Amino acid sequence: MKERTAETRWETYLNPARLPYPFCPGCSHGLVLDHLNAALVRLQLDPRQVVLVSDIGCSGLSDQYFVTNAFHGLHGRSVTYACGIKLANPELKVVVIMGDGGAGIGGHHLINAARRNIGVTVLVLNNFNFGMTGGQHSVTTPHRAVTSTTLEGNLEYPLDLCGLIRASGGSFIVRTTAFDPELADLLAQAIAWEGFAFLDIWELCTAYFVPRNRFSRRALEAALEEMGRGLLHREARPEYSRACREAAASQRGRPTLSPQPIPIRHAGRVERKTSVIVAGAAGQKIRSTATALGRAGMLAGLWVTQRDDYPVTVQTGHSVSEVILSPEEIHYTGIPAPDIVLLLAPEGRKVVGKVLAGLGPGTRLYVRTDLLPLETGAQIVPLDFDRARAGKKDMAMMALAAMLADTGLLPLEALREAVSLGQRPEIVQESLAAIEAGQGLLR
Repeated sequence: MKERTAETRWETYLNPARLPYPFCPGCSHGLVLDHLNAALVRLQLDPRQVVLVSDIGCSGLSDQYFVTNAFHGLHGRSVTYACGIKLANPELKVVVIMGDGGAGIGGHHLINAARRNIGVTVLVLNNFNFGMTGGQHSVTTPHRAVTSTTLEGNLEYPLDLCGLIRASGGSFIVRTTAFDPELADLLAQAIAWEGFAFLDIWELCTAYFVPRNRFSRRALEAALEEMGRGLLHREARPEYSRACREAAASQRGRPTLSPQPIPIRHAGRVERKTSVIVAGAAGQKIRSTATALGRAGMLAGLWVTQRDDYPVTVQTGHSVSEVILSPEEIHYTGIPAPDIVLLLAPEGRKVVGKVLAGLGPGTRLYVRTDLLPLETGAQIVPLDFDRARAGKKDMAMMALAAMLADTGLLPLEALREAVSLGQRPEIVQESLAAIEAGQGLLR
């Protein structure tokens, strides 16, 4: 590519060493590429600031004939690549060249790019079938049209791509044909447009669709007139990639989340890597209790990891948390055999049942008395919540306080401070009351 200077004028953006195009005789793709080249010449863009994005299909052969940047990817995903490129560098002019097959496969990408008004230009080279793979019907194949997969005529009705993009929020929408003498001008307007620009360009697939349907340019033009042609919609509104940059400008150079250091204020008795499993049910505050244990560990100068397991449902099912406390950095976060288990509900027992069965006397198992007996070799420490009149949401914190009082792993003062970090006052008071009540479970 020649060096650009202030006086440079680009007479073509095509690479003559690559020509001619490889399309079938009579295919309309070549006409669209010629118009695209004419549009780029009219705009006089630096080729290094232009990116052509394509995916699978005959249209996907197009980008290699231009001296611009190019990106070629999976079928139907070209719009996603284009959006990523534009978001990474809003100064680039990004043009998608895709077929109606790709528009169907990646239709949700089109919808969301239009909804966000991301400033890419999408050209759908619409020849009403999958031309590269044998002429199968696509989302734009006309009703009753014959394809290799609709030999008796297509029962489906075609998707109005422009209507879809209009309903989704696209701000520049064109429906036309590859034979339109104004296509180069429409393409230039679309590429220059600050927003999502979409062109549904109707074509002739001379290899498959034309012979099977006795289709012609005249029939194409007649069908287009019924649908409406030309520039169908233009609406100026903020372009997404630039709007993102502007919204984030005030935060540039700052951390995404402000640092929240946890100072070391306490000393514990954790001299080696120690693992704790808290197994209960949804609504027992299993995860928040495990988090309090982890924070208490950090307040005591320990390395901590936490892993949570729970179903997608809310307020039903199991809730299991695994916490590792260590004086050294933790490189493996799995727990083959826990040192301590808090078992607080049948739902949790069901999940960790196999773990319990394999435990030996080196593990201390703090368990609700109504869940006994259990088949396990662990040291069982019963917790009588009925006698303590404990509510469901207090059991986990009470059990944790009982365990710490029993083992001395961490001082209870560290736990009290941990539950106070970032919590609402009423939650703090509930947690502190549970800690106090928990100390009496073992008496």
